[in-house]
Amino acid sequence: MTFEIAMTLAILLAAIILFVTEKLPVDLIALSIMVSLLAAGIIPVERGIAGFSNPATVTVGAMFVLSEGLFRTGAVNFIARALTAVARRSYWLALFTIMVTVGALSAFINNTAAVAVFMPILLGIARTTKTSPSRWLMPLSFASMFGGVCTLIGTSTNILVSASAQEHGQPAFGMFEFAPLGLVMFAVGLLYMMTIGARLIPDRRDVGDLTQTFGMGDYLTEITLLPEAKSVGKPVRESRLGREFDVAILEVRRGSQPVMLPSPDMILEAGDQLLVRCSVDKIRTLQKAVGVELKPSTKWHDEDLVTDETTLAEAVIPPNSGLVGRSLSQARFRNRFGAVVLAIRHHGQVLHENLATTTLLAGDVLLLEVRRAQLPILRRNQQFIVVSEMDTSEFRRSKILPAFLVILGVVSSATFGLFPIVTSALIGSVLLVLLGCLSLGEAYRAVEWRVIFLLAGVLTLGAALEETGAAGYLSSWLIESIGGWGSVTLISAFYLITTVLTQVVSNNATAVLLTPIAIAAAKALDVDARPFLVAVTFAASTSFMTPVGYQTNTLVYGPGQYRFRDFIRVGTPLNVIFWLLATFLIPRIWPL
Repeated sequence: MTFEIAMTLAILLAAIILFVTEKLPVDLIALSIMVSLLAAGIIPVERGIAGFSNPATVTVGAMFVLSEGLFRTGAVNFIARALTAVARRSYWLALFTIMVTVGALSAFINNTAAVAVFMPILLGIARTTKTSPSRWLMPLSFASMFGGVCTLIGTSTNILVSASAQEHGQPAFGMFEFAPLGLVMFAVGLLYMMTIGARLIPDRRDVGDLTQTFGMGDYLTEITLLPEAKSVGKPVRESRLGREFDVAILEVRRGSQPVMLPSPDMILEAGDQLLVRCSVDKIRTLQKAVGVELKPSTKWHDEDLVTDETTLAEAVIPPNSGLVGRSLSQARFRNRFGAVVLAIRHHGQVLHENLATTTLLAGDVLLLEVRRAQLPILRRNQQFIVVSEMDTSEFRRSKILPAFLVILGVVSSATFGLFPIVTSALIGSVLLVLLGCLSLGEAYRAVEWRVIFLLAGVLTLGAALEETGAAGYLSSWLIESIGGWGSVTLISAFYLITTVLTQVVSNNATAVLLTPIAIAAAKALDVDARPFLVAVTFAASTSFMTPVGYQTNTLVYGPGQYRFRDFIRVGTPLNVIFWLLATFLIPRIWPL
């Protein structure tokens, strides 16, 4: 084994460990991979930074813009709302309709964005039909994956593997080349969820309001400031209540006029009645504080905290948020977003104490009190996804038809070979801006830059695996271990390895790392690499067994109040079924 191979494999192992442990953000891990390879001289500079200009990276960025353009018109939201009438008739009919609709949309637009749009709609349907939201959200996530594997642009993983294959001398995948296997998996997955899967999902989340869902009853209280209180005459930011008792002041009632979410500069006065959030222990301490009088215990409901000025909102931290790995105090959350965090659903548990210092993770759910005027701004912020009812006032309904025609044009031009997919996607992105479907600023904000940097970094590692011979070394080891059983068994093994790895590592990173190894294995066996690449692509894009295996699973994990074992219970049989289908069908659809 040469030094270059050993060094590349060491970096690969370190990268996998970091991806699994999540000690660092995934984009930072990817950039660290790139820097390590460049610093070690394993790969030249031009090749090392080529991931930023790779057609896959550019195409994925353009697809974010295309999806945003369609969403800004309100077209997807209109479709989602139309399903509410169906849901009132039958849960099973509505579930079938929603899964088919989401799957079809996810074949052409970003999966994560599709799920983000449908989540508040389904939470509203759950309240209307008095069914647990957990019965709706996991099928929503799974359906987006069913549809994503049906086309080249269904997920960023498909685009990534196609571009990586081209770089290794393989022909690119066609727009609908994945459809024969994808549609079979879509149908089988839908059948499984309608007959078995949905029945395995427990009712984790009650139908109650948000204050009940987040257990706020014991953490809200009303106090009155007496003249001798040390906080009298001081601004909210310097109040003893906040500094010593870790109290968040949600409302100040002075006479008959309430001030919701008071400014940090508001001066407190004797006689002010305050609605505050604090822990049970702190409430007991407040009872003994000089100058503070507690009101009798009250049973709190959403309507007690919702006024003409303020409302409650539920927000999910997505995997690519800049809040991941930071605390509320580090992010200066209240000053930055104008909202107060009342509780955090974190690792399946609801936190009411030490919120300011809790390190946020992808999938965490924040219960916010926010001014209504601020809510549209929060909805546009990519740091979290607000899963309250959607506000339709900003949708550009007159642009629905132009947006659909642009998306249709992108798909058609790529399908019939008029332009490469990267050219079609870029043309479509520019047209959406020129036609007014979204502004230039919205287009910039639509791009998930963490994903772009992740792709650029792992593409560099994929190139290093091939150029140093590390991919050939690993493929030789696999062939020696499994190759004696035949090429079909090796295809099945690649699918299984990818499935297992993508449960704990980014699906894009998994696909890029295994693509050069799959191609090297096919060359060693002197067979077509296409079936191996398809196995890697499908396995990386269909991760059902864990809430962290795919971005959409992470999004629904908190709002559905699922437990880790729920995904194992429902998703494991589905992953096994898809593995068996792939083993049987891939060699027949893409002959060796």
